[in-house]
Amino acid sequence: MASLGQKALAHKGVACSAHEYDYRKKGAEAAAEALGLPLGAMLKTLVVRLSDGRHVLLLAPGAADVSMRSVARALKVKSAELATERDASRLTGYQVGGIGPFGCRTPLPVLLDLAAVEHDRVYVNGGRRGLILGLALDDLIAAAEAELVDVGTGG
Repeated sequence: MASLGQKALAHKGVACSAHEYDYRKKGAEAAAEALGLPLGAMLKTLVVRLSDGRHVLLLAPGAADVSMRSVARALKVKSAELATERDASRLTGYQVGGIGPFGCRTPLPVLLDLAAVEHDRVYVNGGRRGLILGLALDDLIAAAEAELVDVGTGG
């Protein structure tokens, strides 16, 4: 049965590959290792709360360190912080460990860390734990209407 993430991509006419694995631990590193995929192409999805009360989804390479100060600067707000797990699940409709950028309960703006553009094909959570979707980077950017931002700790 297709996940909400797969259905959302199909609705947009975007082809993706589905990769299932035995979910034991949250995190891009665990998923990349389980599937034998490059960690740099595995994108983690972070739900970020902005000081003005809005929330955004931030996609960044699995091993990347993200600067919340850089997120705030990129969005011209005073501060940014990770949302609580409860808020992340409530907003997206997904369990933490399975949150992806497609098919969320509440449509949220998507930011994509510039460090991710090193890969032509990227992998994101498919909307449930143990499901990763692979798609072309250009398709991800277009389908998610992602804004490219430099939010690494050096950015």
